Amino acid sequence: MSISIRIIKKWAAITVILLTIPLTAMFLTNEVDWGVFDFLVMGVLLFSFGMVLELIGRKTRRFKIIWIALVILTFLLIWAELGVGIFGTPFSGN
Repeated sequence: MSISIRIIKKWAAITVILLTIPLTAMFLTNEVDWGVFDFLVMGVLLFSFGMVLELIGRKTRRFKIIWIALVILTFLLIWAELGVGIFGTPFSGN
């Protein structure tokens, strides 16, 4: 059950590329105001999302689409909660 270094590097690179979007936006506008902790949390969230998708793609045979849909839904709900606090939990900082 070992994950190769190549897969880890791939998802790390995708995470860094995606995190350059808000980094660039911070320089272009005052609307985006992220700190180091925000980049760290989103980096962990994106990287773990990618690794879970990789695991589902390699290990599941049945109900693969359902598992992927559940992971994507979970990712989007966590992202929305961290971003705007749609549920008002302490997780979002409210």
